Amino acid sequence: MKLKLIGLAALTLAATAVRAQGTAADYKRAYSLQSKFQQKTVAHWAHDIGWKDSSSVLHYYIDTQDGRRYISYDVTYGISKTYNSEREMKKALGMKERRNANGQRTYNDPFRHKESFWMDTYDEQDQRVVASPDGKLDAWIENNNVYVHEVGKPWSKKRALSQDGTIGRYYSSDIYWSPDSRKIFVCKRNKVEKRYVYYVESSPADQEQPYLHKQEYAKPGDELPQHWPVIFTLTVPDSAAMAKNPKGSLIDGMTVKKVEGDPRTIENQYELNWFWWSPDSREVTMEYNQRGHKLYQVLAMDANTGGFRTIVEERAKTFINYYRLWRQFINDSKQMLWISERDNWNHIYLYDVRPDKKGRMAQPRQITKGDWFVRKVQYVDEANRVIYFSASGVNKDEDPYLVHYYRIDFDGKNMTCLTPAEGNHYAVFSPDYKYLVDVYSKTDVPPVTELRSAVDGKLLKTLETADISKLKANGWVAPEIFKAKGRDGKTDMWGLIYRPTNFDPSKTYPIIEYIYAGPGDAYVPKSFTPFFWNATALAELGFIVVQVDGMGTSYRGKKFEEICYKNLKDAGLPDHIQWIKAAAAKYPYMDANNVGIYGMSAGGQESTTALLFHGDFYKCAYSSCGCHDNRMDKIWWNEQWMGWPVDSSYVECSNVYNAHKLERPLMLAVGEIDNNVDPASTYQVVDALEKAGKDFDLIVIPGARHTMGEAFGEHKRFDFFVKHLYKVDPPKWSDLK
Repeated sequence: MKLKLIGLAALTLAATAVRAQGTAADYKRAYSLQSKFQQKTVAHWAHDIGWKDSSSVLHYYIDTQDGRRYISYDVTYGISKTYNSEREMKKALGMKERRNANGQRTYNDPFRHKESFWMDTYDEQDQRVVASPDGKLDAWIENNNVYVHEVGKPWSKKRALSQDGTIGRYYSSDIYWSPDSRKIFVCKRNKVEKRYVYYVESSPADQEQPYLHKQEYAKPGDELPQHWPVIFTLTVPDSAAMAKNPKGSLIDGMTVKKVEGDPRTIENQYELNWFWWSPDSREVTMEYNQRGHKLYQVLAMDANTGGFRTIVEERAKTFINYYRLWRQFINDSKQMLWISERDNWNHIYLYDVRPDKKGRMAQPRQITKGDWFVRKVQYVDEANRVIYFSASGVNKDEDPYLVHYYRIDFDGKNMTCLTPAEGNHYAVFSPDYKYLVDVYSKTDVPPVTELRSAVDGKLLKTLETADISKLKANGWVAPEIFKAKGRDGKTDMWGLIYRPTNFDPSKTYPIIEYIYAGPGDAYVPKSFTPFFWNATALAELGFIVVQVDGMGTSYRGKKFEEICYKNLKDAGLPDHIQWIKAAAAKYPYMDANNVGIYGMSAGGQESTTALLFHGDFYKCAYSSCGCHDNRMDKIWWNEQWMGWPVDSSYVECSNVYNAHKLERPLMLAVGEIDNNVDPASTYQVVDALEKAGKDFDLIVIPGARHTMGEAFGEHKRFDFFVKHLYKVDPPKWSDLK
């Protein structure tokens, strides 16, 4: 009997030795990987790609075994040159400045100010003078009203166009002259009370006493400014009259006609913006985003009557993701290209801007179509009626998130893939759009850089093929691309599995999920990344780290994303759980009964939510700078997905409201002067947990803004998971110096 007991004890000790992870050696190795897996470790990976001015000469840099080298290639003559420094290359090429070949202003809007409702909002009360296109008149705001003055004449000749502007409802300093210089578009705007958040910086570097920071910060439900469009038509003396009175002014004898848009058409605005005069000065187009984001319209206001007509209308029962909307006028503003998700997928449409002679608007023509997603329009070649764009999901036999580049005719015909190789592509077009430099890769396939024709995608030259031999010699292991069915049992969810460099399939590994599942994007990396901040080092401690995009995220169709509507607590977690279970079923060394989770910002909210609603699956969580209650966070993010007015769904999704459900270990982290998510959002979870008598950990990073926890928080996160998933004490910090 004694021998049997001794044998059992020996086996237990042996098993413990095999499973030993989270040791000082593991920590030291984990912290060493960032330097071992640097970008420059990969040779012949093209970076900083550009084209010289309007020429056919491209340039970029690569890292080699002999150091960094700068390359130029003349497409016309097929001549490649190598330089030892960027300065040497620019001097040889005669380069004065760099231009982004993909950058194109679709239309001019000199006073467009996107109100982020994150930092300071724009009050439209600048002291600017706006000249008419013909340079003869100036317009400005004075005493809350619109004034004009003839250039070169005494200021005593100024003329007030309005009298009804007040402190509470004033005329905006964003003044838009018509192309014919005889009309002014401007909005009356109301003043709203601003919300501010305050942060105490406890330990500033330049003084002993703390700082108090103040930041404007609108939150869901707050009052927003409203705009009421007005058009002034100015009739001035004709040239004959001016000739008879050379000392006179255009102001003398000027008559003014004022028309106002019907406020009922544009009531309850979230935003009214993107104002644009038609070339014939007959009307002003604008975009109206109704609060709640269920109605979005492109409207045209008649300069003569003030009446509105609708050019484009988007409606949804849930939300319109207005950040995706895009337009570009073509054909002398008689037509307009538009992007919409109206058929569940993001596609390009062609609209006639003006009605026919009977006042009827033509039906829009859909240019791109299919169960795939237009990511971005790169360029519109109006002369040849061709659109260059990027998209994902066109190739049904590959990862639906991989981005490729295409061209298509205005009539929807001759769609051509310009980047056919499987991979996630990044293209830089030549200024004349005859060529493109294409860099493509996958998380497990190193980058290849090619020169291709932008006409038919034909390969002209392979410029670089990345060499990762040194990276592999340093121990780098590629993450595994893994797909499995989600909650519906039908839809593939795509994610990554990261293993430690000393991975041993005979061991059993706890799983840690890195989560950021906020709607509006997809987050699992698709391109080659030697060192992934959110997984590489953490896995080295002896964990399998995973990341997956579940329902509620983007690029898989609107219905896929709409899961999040008034339901951010879902966070795609039912899909994540099914995906992790499928991975563990394939790989028995993945312990699906021992899963942790962590994240920051929306991921901070979601990781805590995972414990509160799925504590049977997730065993512990680290949550940094979480927007734990959507009523406490930025208005633009939260009203987009949670809707308006603020209702009970905000409460139901709140980690504060649900804090009493906590039964698992939780570590909260927050930057004390986080200017992205109000730190009070975390402190209110702390308050609720304390009142509920729950045990948890809290880390406050002095002087930090929106952060995962910085170096201190990372170490605490490492220790937290080693302690709660391996059930061992982490090494002393002093042993790691």
